[in-house]
Amino acid sequence: MGPSLLMRLVRLAHRWTGGLIGLLLFVLGLTGTVLVFKDDWLRAVVPHAAEARVSDPKIIGAALDRAFASSDRPRSVVLATDRLGVHRLNYEDKTRGAYVAQSGQVVARWYSLWARPELWVFDLHHYLLIGDTGKTIAGIAGLAGLGFVITGVILWWPTRRTFVFAVLPRTWKRPGIVKHHRDMGVWSAPVLAVVLATGAIVALSPLYDGLAKALSPRVDLEAAMAQPKHEGGPLSADLDWSAMMTAAQGRFPDAELRIVSLPTKPGGLIGLRMRRAAEWLPNGRTQVWFDPSDGRILGTRDALALPLGLRVVNAQYPIHAAKVGGLAYRLVVAIAGVALTLLGSLAVVTFWSNPSGLPKRRRPRARPVQDVGAGRASPD
Repeated sequence: MGPSLLMRLVRLAHRWTGGLIGLLLFVLGLTGTVLVFKDDWLRAVVPHAAEARVSDPKIIGAALDRAFASSDRPRSVVLATDRLGVHRLNYEDKTRGAYVAQSGQVVARWYSLWARPELWVFDLHHYLLIGDTGKTIAGIAGLAGLGFVITGVILWWPTRRTFVFAVLPRTWKRPGIVKHHRDMGVWSAPVLAVVLATGAIVALSPLYDGLAKALSPRVDLEAAMAQPKHEGGPLSADLDWSAMMTAAQGRFPDAELRIVSLPTKPGGLIGLRMRRAAEWLPNGRTQVWFDPSDGRILGTRDALALPLGLRVVNAQYPIHAAKVGGLAYRLVVAIAGVALTLLGSLAVVTFWSNPSGLPKRRRPRARPVQDVGAGRASPD
């Protein structure tokens, strides 16, 4: 296969695939950009969300006691963070939830996914609003996007001397849009490659599990992530949540208390996820398990002691979602999201305006009809 034929095939694959799934990449890029700053705009619209995080385990325990003592008991509580100063209550009916101030006051409730923009935007980005099937489709789109980055750079290389850095096309005619698409794809390629690759790994279980096993081939990863083999008693109504949180903090003094989950079946344990200082995952993978009948600690897991493969895959989501690296990295990922939004949408426009990719032939101008009588005297 000659170089010219190979380039034609690369160009054909790039154009047709982009034209067919460009709209999906547009959706993923736009929603991902919005989600990068989710906590920032929630602080502006949710009461008490801008308050500083309370780290005292006794005060956190008192808030948990109020939440779990309610007749409408939540399934789990996601605790406040440094960027969002309210707790979130999750219920068995996953469409319901609430935000609670750290003082215990309920500041917002919802009974539908559509009642909170941050919820349906998240669901659209991760699941395309159709559950696990949508998650798989989004992961495949991420792989396709990574392929676009690679083939786009290959196609750009022969035209590299005409490169111009620009955020928007200089002209909205097709040739200007095509040139802008090519140049933007190149300058955004490094970050796009990282965001698309990590997104695909997070969304597609074969990639996620395969990467973990490849990096830790001789380790039983399921055993490393398993909870203790103790069977818990019935859930007590008199648990001392403050004492439980204090005990957990004593096991991992440098960790934030992140998510408390009640047992989902008889014999299950109360779970507490914690985030140690060196962890990138916003909710951590450090874990403490309690007996539901008396609050005793039955087991722990230190995320920093997990096998290499699990530590690497645990880093994929915070890299993808800009949950690490501070404001600077959030801005970089947001720029990549904007670039993906433009690249996806303009790919659809330019492709469907000319699916063949061949130059359009101009119609020849009609010659003016010469008046043979011009200049002659009228017979009248």
